[in-house]
Amino acid sequence: MDRLKQIESFVLVATKGSLTAAAQAEGVAPAVMGRRIDGLESRLGVKLLLRTTRRLSLTHEGIAFLEDCQRLLTEFANAEASVSAGGVKASGHLRITAPAGFGRRHVAPLVPDFLARHPEVSVSLNLSDRVVDIVNEGFDCAVRVGDLSDSSLISMRLADNRRLCVGAPAYLQRAGVPKHPTDLARHECLTLSSDASQTRGWAFRVDGQVQHLRPSGRLDCSDGQVLHDWCRRGLGLAWRSTWEVADEIRSGQLVSVLDDFAAPPNGIFALVPQRKHLPLRVRLWIDFLKQHYGNPTYWGASGETPGEAPATPNPSVETA
Repeated sequence: MDRLKQIESFVLVATKGSLTAAAQAEGVAPAVMGRRIDGLESRLGVKLLLRTTRRLSLTHEGIAFLEDCQRLLTEFANAEASVSAGGVKASGHLRITAPAGFGRRHVAPLVPDFLARHPEVSVSLNLSDRVVDIVNEGFDCAVRVGDLSDSSLISMRLADNRRLCVGAPAYLQRAGVPKHPTDLARHECLTLSSDASQTRGWAFRVDGQVQHLRPSGRLDCSDGQVLHDWCRRGLGLAWRSTWEVADEIRSGQLVSVLDDFAAPPNGIFALVPQRKHLPLRVRLWIDFLKQHYGNPTYWGASGETPGEAPATPNPSVETA
């Protein structure tokens, strides 16, 4: 008996809740559906379904196997669609959320090209620095930057992301260059306010261990772009991603400090509520982001990726 047909029948019975309902959906006799399930269980050597005259339920093995089967059938259908003549076109509405700053620079500009490739898809883009609950708020995909908290969401890494401690030459000339992360206690540090998504502080590698510091200063803000602007004006040090500050570092408007204590890169991720039954439009969107973010030339003419620290000018300033 065809293994794929056995698996398809098992998924259909499990989701319909009975042999009769599954048989009606496929247009066969319930006995045919029962023989397929018996053959699958015999081949695997485990009981997947508990059947009585009144009800049907999944065993523990059946629950685990069902999730894997649904995922495999979805991937199989997507694979067929991607290579078939004409293929199955992506369609429907795609709801995306991303951090405000990163979304403005690296998500929103890509949306028109994605829509041009998939004219039957529409997009709603939410840009917010709060951590959006994509399940309860009905989003298909979230783009997140940085360390991920423990979550039941499915994450896919799109690219590396490195954070740098930066300051304007005027500020460093006035306040000195910090030589060790503990020197930040004597500096004006521009930090995200407590209601923003950056909750763990600034990360540095000290004596081989990653440490998170919570520096302080007279200015904080919930908007990362405001911190960026304040930093360029020489109001203090900021902890920013390379995708935000690489151009200013190359031009000399900002200087990267404490590079010897740089923490390993974290990531840029796509998050979805679940892996099984992932709509084609969501899968194509994630593949589209991977294609762009995985191309080193996307991040700048120099080919730097977010995980690579750009070359830093050496300012003539005193150390702190």
